[in-house]
Amino acid sequence: MRMDADADFDAAVLGLALPAGVEQALREAGAARGDAVAVAEALMRAQALAPEHPAVLIAFYRHHFYGHRLRLARNVARRALAVGARALGLPQVWREVPARALPGARHDPSTRFYLFVLKGYAYLSLRLDDPVEARDALALLRALDPEDCVGAALLEAVRLRADAGDADDSAYVPATGAAAWSRLPAAAA
Repeated sequence: MRMDADADFDAAVLGLALPAGVEQALREAGAARGDAVAVAEALMRAQALAPEHPAVLIAFYRHHFYGHRLRLARNVARRALAVGARALGLPQVWREVPARALPGARHDPSTRFYLFVLKGYAYLSLRLDDPVEARDALALLRALDPEDCVGAALLEAVRLRADAGDADDSAYVPATGAAAWSRLPAAAA
């Protein structure tokens, strides 16, 4: 299922506009929690019916993430980034997205979907010991979301502390929004 109209994509991001068979398959996956095979079967049925639907991608991401299959979760995040990019008229490859603020980071479902997926991708890259990928994804997030609406600055602070080998929590000053980015070194951008 391809989301052609902005309103359709926004509705899909909010969990609306699910074809009946997809909704049923996702419900079955949720009900089968604990039975990885049954969950995977239900998710594959949902994917066959709506491979680009945000709800299906999110369900697959969560299934892999909570099952500690982080590489598979990151692969789903890559697919979700391409879907979100298409909805926003951005390049399909996140590394080709221009480093400029995206409007609507606070309220637009399509923009928030893209930013949260990019944040998840960066997080998984950190967990998978892929520091260059994480650094670059977080640098793009800093440019796309300078007000830090999705909270990526905290993840960047964690990345910087890990790079520096800093385990001293006394230096950590919590902040949100644009203030969080401003407390990080400019070189991190």
